[in-house]
Amino acid sequence: MLPYLLDWAHLALRWLHLIAGAAWIGASFYFNWLNNNVRPVPPGPDGEIIGDVWSVHGGAFYRALKKGYTVDKLPEPLHWFYWEAYTTWLSGVGLLTVVYWLNASAWMAGPLPAGEAVAVGVAALPVAWFVYDRLCKTPLVNRPAVFGALVYGLLVGAAWGLSHLLPARAAYMHVGAMMGTIMAANVYFVIIPSQRRMVKRAAEGLPADLTIGAEGGLRSLHNNYFTLPVLFVMVSNHFPFTYGAEYGWLVLAAVGAVGVMIRHIFNLKGKGLPYGPWVAASVASGVAIVLAMAPWPTGKPTAAVSWEEVAPVVTTRCSPCHSTAPSLGGFTAPPLGLVLDTEAHAVAVAPKIVTMVGTNQMPLGNMTNMTPEERAKVLAWAQQQ
Repeated sequence: MLPYLLDWAHLALRWLHLIAGAAWIGASFYFNWLNNNVRPVPPGPDGEIIGDVWSVHGGAFYRALKKGYTVDKLPEPLHWFYWEAYTTWLSGVGLLTVVYWLNASAWMAGPLPAGEAVAVGVAALPVAWFVYDRLCKTPLVNRPAVFGALVYGLLVGAAWGLSHLLPARAAYMHVGAMMGTIMAANVYFVIIPSQRRMVKRAAEGLPADLTIGAEGGLRSLHNNYFTLPVLFVMVSNHFPFTYGAEYGWLVLAAVGAVGVMIRHIFNLKGKGLPYGPWVAASVASGVAIVLAMAPWPTGKPTAAVSWEEVAPVVTTRCSPCHSTAPSLGGFTAPPLGLVLDTEAHAVAVAPKIVTMVGTNQMPLGNMTNMTPEERAKVLAWAQQQ
């Protein structure tokens, strides 16, 4: 009964995580777009309005106004945006708990014993926030390029370190959780408190102090650049050739950098600034990643490999999942209906084996501990079919 209930908890948490994450990132995208597209307005009856933006959507025109001074009276209701961030983070930690930490023997054990691996994963989240927050309190935060490069370098270092302490898939998820923790903590500790001070000052009828919201605005911008790398981590577990690559941490770093460039393109476009070079850089980087990871043939003939030589490897490393009766916990049917119980089964899907084994997609997260020598043997057999 417990595994059944955990499966439903997993599904419920993942759905909640998706719903809240879509709402949070959608709000982040919209408000950064709004901020980038606000244009100054000429003096007029609007008085305190310093900028506006017109848009059309859903059969209606909308005008958003940006006020730079104390409002005469706080509007009711005043909409806040924070439940999306908190719900996304809480559901994400719930997923880490249900999928990884409570199943540590299956998903966390590897370079470290399961218990130690969980301790590393749990500790990584507050450490990420502490280091980032301390950096935000240094003068470096006023130099965006330097600050961004430093934070990026630290996250790449974390990805490299976790890849040597945790299984590949778990390492990816925890790097994503580190970024998600930074984003949610930005909302909880900086953005919302600064907004509360702004509202309190307005309610008291005091003159505006735009510096109150400045730090919150900066942290919101940081969150905006984190969004696409975090989304990549969220979908990467469906693509084992990313985290399962020989240098999976480097793939994460490279694709994450492309995500940051794409987000920067949106921001530049919103401000009406040139963004063409960044489009070229992001496309070129994406193509370079694909080509670098491609399983290029060596051109060297390989010695013939018989089924008798690879059968023990397939039985030990592949069939626990890809069998009519999977023996690996958590699998009740062969993934994608792919069965490797017999030579005939394997021959029929040899091209798929070439792709899956040659790009390290399988075994999933190398859960069955296939060695490089075994991988080379299976790949050579599949290529000869």
